[in-house]
Amino acid sequence: MGATSPAPFSDIGKQAKDLLTKDYNFDHKFTLTMLSDAGMGLIATGVKRDRLFVGDISTQYKSGSTTVDVKVDIHSNVSTTVTVREIFPCTKAALSFKIPDHKSGKLDVQYLHPHAAITSCIGLTPTPFLEGSAAIGTKEFNLGGEVVFDTSTASFTKYNAGIGIVKPDFSASLILADKGETLKASYIHTVNPLKGATVAAEISHKLSTFDDSFTIGSSYALDPLTVVKTRFSDSGKVSALCQRQWRPKSLITFSAEYDPKFIDAAPKFGLALALKP
Repeated sequence: MGATSPAPFSDIGKQAKDLLTKDYNFDHKFTLTMLSDAGMGLIATGVKRDRLFVGDISTQYKSGSTTVDVKVDIHSNVSTTVTVREIFPCTKAALSFKIPDHKSGKLDVQYLHPHAAITSCIGLTPTPFLEGSAAIGTKEFNLGGEVVFDTSTASFTKYNAGIGIVKPDFSASLILADKGETLKASYIHTVNPLKGATVAAEISHKLSTFDDSFTIGSSYALDPLTVVKTRFSDSGKVSALCQRQWRPKSLITFSAEYDPKFIDAAPKFGLALALKP
């Protein structure tokens, strides 16, 4: 992305959402990442289920502007994604498919202009879905929308619109989602850049039922290697997270969540470990 290019539509409000949701995990999760200088990589992810670890294994190969990702899950499904950058200036294309699902193929194309970001996706089937999004503006201010059209039913299954503002110390967004049924607003503010102290909030309003919901959260760096996050929602759920980088790019994350609506239920805990050589 260029220095002045707007973010894609999918990135509007992403900073606040990442603070409120990213890295929270309430399962025993293990991730092993091994990368080589030659462009090869191996990623193994496991989650504890009924005293057993289940998960998937993925490999990655990079050569110049081409990246190939292959993932095998516990059901022996093989997912492959081939990404090629700069086929044409400022473009990126990705072809993905699953084996043995012959209807899973799709082609994604992204184009970045100094004042526009356009993405499109088409399913590789006789009656494909067509998905497109566009954002115009600058790196600090952009507005845009996205639509999904199902050719099998000749109907729009999704259409959203939004506006985003990104500044060095804060970011705000307003999105009209769910086919115009939901209005979402988010805000994130860096209170103390030196300590990494950041607060964020997301509010959702259903226009048809007038139901409201909100989530607020914070992030704070105890030291250069340790980050603590907290989260509170209107339902009363309280969550906390502590993440420690005990060696370069290797993380251990402990998460906990308590729901006061279930007094007799024990709090949920999660432990995630990511290892990188």
